[in-house]
Amino acid sequence: MPKKFKRMVVGQPIATSEEHHQRLGKPTALAVFASDAISSTAYASDSILAVLIPVVGMAALKDLVPISVIVCVLLGIVALSYRQTIFAYPSGGGAYVVSRENLGSTTALVAGSSLLVDYILTVAVSVCAGVKAIIAVYPSLHDYRVYICLGFIVIMTLANLRGLKESGRLFAGPTYIYVVSLSALIIVGLVKYYSGSLHAIPLDAEALKEAMKGNDLMKSAGLFVLLKAFSSGAVALSGVEAISNGVPAFKKPESKHAASTLTYMALILGSTFFGVSLLASRLKPTFSERTTLLSTMGKAVFGGNNPIYFVLQFSTFAILILAANTAYADFPRLSSIIARDGFLPRQLSNRGDRLVFSNGVLILAAFAAVLVIVFNGDELKLIPLYAVGVFTGFTLSQTGMVVHHYRLKHQGWKLGAAINTVGALATGVVLIVVASSKFTSGAWVPALLIPLMVLLLRSIGRHYDKVSKALEIPEGYQIVRRTHTVIVLVSRVHFGVLQALSYAKSLAPDRLMAVHVVSDAADQELITEQWERFGIDVELHTVYSPYRALAGPIMKFIDEADEVFPDDIITVILPEFVVQSWYQQILHNQSALALKARLLFRKNTVVTSVPIVVD
Repeated sequence: MPKKFKRMVVGQPIATSEEHHQRLGKPTALAVFASDAISSTAYASDSILAVLIPVVGMAALKDLVPISVIVCVLLGIVALSYRQTIFAYPSGGGAYVVSRENLGSTTALVAGSSLLVDYILTVAVSVCAGVKAIIAVYPSLHDYRVYICLGFIVIMTLANLRGLKESGRLFAGPTYIYVVSLSALIIVGLVKYYSGSLHAIPLDAEALKEAMKGNDLMKSAGLFVLLKAFSSGAVALSGVEAISNGVPAFKKPESKHAASTLTYMALILGSTFFGVSLLASRLKPTFSERTTLLSTMGKAVFGGNNPIYFVLQFSTFAILILAANTAYADFPRLSSIIARDGFLPRQLSNRGDRLVFSNGVLILAAFAAVLVIVFNGDELKLIPLYAVGVFTGFTLSQTGMVVHHYRLKHQGWKLGAAINTVGALATGVVLIVVASSKFTSGAWVPALLIPLMVLLLRSIGRHYDKVSKALEIPEGYQIVRRTHTVIVLVSRVHFGVLQALSYAKSLAPDRLMAVHVVSDAADQELITEQWERFGIDVELHTVYSPYRALAGPIMKFIDEADEVFPDDIITVILPEFVVQSWYQQILHNQSALALKARLLFRKNTVVTSVPIVVD
């Protein structure tokens, strides 16, 4: 039944030889890898106003366009820089691989930790923002937003367990509908405004009062506030690095298709983000934490009952939910690369039967769900945690690319080095601005979490190094014969015990014995009588246990037996009942399982179960 359920939910297994058929073309890849970046247009302008409105009120709208222009310039620099990365490192991994190859393992772990944190936040922020778009249409759902968010995380997880290509096809439609509907909002809104058929939206005094929260108005925003607002708007760049992390997922030639997709993404993101900010500066919608700028402007441009407005809202909801798909595509792939390098558990490097890094998908979903619960489904509380990881990855990636150009000095390396130098400096400055301006608002969390993650990854790496060294074969090592003692554990004489004794003899050990634990004289007499009745020619030892303990006395007996031959290998054989269903299994004593758990950590000891299958 579990296998049938898995096949129904996840789908039939895909052979490794079919991997190239699962790669993505540019249209599907744009939906998979660019949905995170493009979706930020739905909340980046809101994030800027969320900082400025409490300080300068509606005057914040005049600063929206200049800040958006700076963000778009930064986007162009970062996109151009990541095109360099895509061609230089077509194996994927983005900032982590670039840092590993050029800046050292510690710096690479900082980049990797930053990206992993970023992807977890991407899922949480995107889902929360998407649900908020629906709540803007149906306010009665507000009290259920956490449950709705968790439900969508489950849906996204199941879709991605089915495979990257299948989830990409599923999500491509909503992504393109959002781009079209958002473009329609911007174009129609600006045409109506400049033609005089649409005017500024009337002030919502109650919403403004709620946003102000009793703060006194200032005539203009100070530099620190403007920097903080800029750092909030800079979340529009989140997800730009996703394509460089997933280059191997593209059809051949991978780098060319990935670079083209990155260019399309940057053009769509930059034009729509600037368009939203420009339209907002003209229509002057009142900022509210209970709705979105897109919803307010959509009602003004199309009308609240117009089908186009509902298409805009539902496509906004859809792409914000689906933006998490970028993280689902990249988190498992990046964690698999780090795991192959020995800094994350090896299980994360294994592909599932749908050619998906299933363990990474499940871990991402679990951490994102925790964030949704802790922050009560509010994306505005999560966004301050967001940008530090994003720009740490940007800065380290571009710095690593500068070193890469100077190290290899390939044709045209000076231009490439210049581009990446500008990118490193720009993103580095933004990182400092983000960390300082938002430190008390939550940026301290990733600033603390990333170093702790680096320490954790380092400790995992040291463990794997220790294991690897322990398994190394010394120079000139020769295999020597060791004595072999076999111990069969016996509860009473039955068919399974006879089978176990027969198997033990087939091993041709140097010493063979059976062991039975007794708690009183009656137990001793019973096992002795059975041994004689069946004529068993194996040496029987009884161990006295007055308190009816099993594991302790057996472990002591094995230790004593081991002292006879210092170079001994001991094989412990356990006759073990195996029944057909789990509910029947719980009716049997699990003593064999407990013994195997104890013996697993004993040196020079082999544990073998002889199954007694009961139909």
